Amino acid sequence: MKPAPLRPAAAPVAAPQPVQAVPAARYLTNDEAAAFLRLSPRTLEKQRVIGGGPRFRKFGRRVMYAIVDLETWADARSFEATCDPEYAAHRAGIVARGR
Repeated sequence: MKPAPLRPAAAPVAAPQPVQAVPAARYLTNDEAAAFLRLSPRTLEKQRVIGGGPRFRKFGRRVMYAIVDLETWADARSFEATCDPEYAAHRAGIVARGR
C-alpha cells in the first residue's frame, strides 16, 4: 500500500484569458480641445462654421472632439519646410478659399 501524499495535488491553473481592452474614446469639450491644440476656443468655433477644422461630434447641444481626431488633424498639417511642395499646395488652398 502506498502512503498518501502530504500535500494535496495542486489544481491545474488555467492560463489567464487575454483582456481585450476596448480603446475608450476620450472626448474633449471645445475649450479642452483648444487647449490641447494650443489654439483659441474661438478659432475652433470659427472652423466648425467655415470648415477646415478637426472633425467634431454633436451630443445634443454639446460639441465634442475625440482626441484621435485632433491628433489626426494636427498630423495632417505637419511639413518639413515652407518650400515643401505639400506645404505650398496646402497654403495655396487656404489662400484660394480666402482664409
